[in-house]
Amino acid sequence: MTMCSLFITQTPRSNLRGGQSRRVFCALLTTCLLNGTLMAQTPSTHYPARAVRWVVPFASGGGTDVISRPIALSIGELLGQPMVYDNRGGGNGMIAGELVAKSAPDGYTLLVGSPAVVTTNQSLYAKMPFNALTDFTPITRFANVPNLLGAHPLLPVHSVRELIDYAKAHPKQVNWASSGIGSGGHLGIELFQSRAGIKVEHIAYKGAGPALVGVISGNAQLLLAGPGVFLPHMKAGRIKPLAIGSLQRIPILPELPTLNESGLSGMETGSWYGLLAPRGTPKSVIRVLHEATVKVLQQPSTLTRLVNDGALVAGNTPEQFAQDIRREEAQWSRIIKAAHIQLD
Repeated sequence: MTMCSLFITQTPRSNLRGGQSRRVFCALLTTCLLNGTLMAQTPSTHYPARAVRWVVPFASGGGTDVISRPIALSIGELLGQPMVYDNRGGGNGMIAGELVAKSAPDGYTLLVGSPAVVTTNQSLYAKMPFNALTDFTPITRFANVPNLLGAHPLLPVHSVRELIDYAKAHPKQVNWASSGIGSGGHLGIELFQSRAGIKVEHIAYKGAGPALVGVISGNAQLLLAGPGVFLPHMKAGRIKPLAIGSLQRIPILPELPTLNESGLSGMETGSWYGLLAPRGTPKSVIRVLHEATVKVLQQPSTLTRLVNDGALVAGNTPEQFAQDIRREEAQWSRIIKAAHIQLD
């Protein structure tokens, strides 16, 4: 029983005169109605009060899972509620993106974002079921996984500078593999060509695995992919590393120069993983998720695992993440338009 109902039911009418009784009763009724409205608008428990769904735009077992699933588990332990991992592959990430964009903005359905879903699809497809720049609220980027530029051992170059010189001397005779038209590797090739002023022959494979086999077998000469794809083959001498696509060197390959220090100032290529919520999600919820994620990213076990996977830990603010998304979307829009890449 509320304080209002207790007072109304237990205050004898005989203690109040007629007009006074009506005025007191109306005042109390108004107060009760206002309190009821406020109670209806205020959550009865703090966030999160139940399981939170993480929608992942790719099938289970891929690079997104390797980076993000342990982070989700740790955040769930920190917040005291499970983070339910929901793999929704298909449509180059658009199925998952649409699902989250149209979900209630209450913090209980989140998107594990990556470049394909957030920064490149809008330029690759004429029709999109959502607008990645306006339909999501960025929370934070987990990690950056820079691409490594690997070459077949018989390609007569040992650095990015030598590769550029060789490609200029042998126009369209350098074969560069990717995991498919419009993939991150393909867009990395287009960016490299634009920055270096060269032209290569693009060979599109159906996936990173076949593309790697193509380079190892000598059917292609170059490939941009995550460090984890190359490491076993580098040790065996089947792949020759030329550079890493980040602005800083990565801990697991400290001797490998970056594209940035190899004559392509400011150039980055790779993937990243982060967390986004539907537009309109309360700032208080975004703050809880951001703070929890940053705490998890700072845990020694998380740092060690990400470093061993060839990743660089991020953990930026929602504002920084939003700025990164806008900058990258503009960059890829120019590259895709210049290369005349269209997927529908």
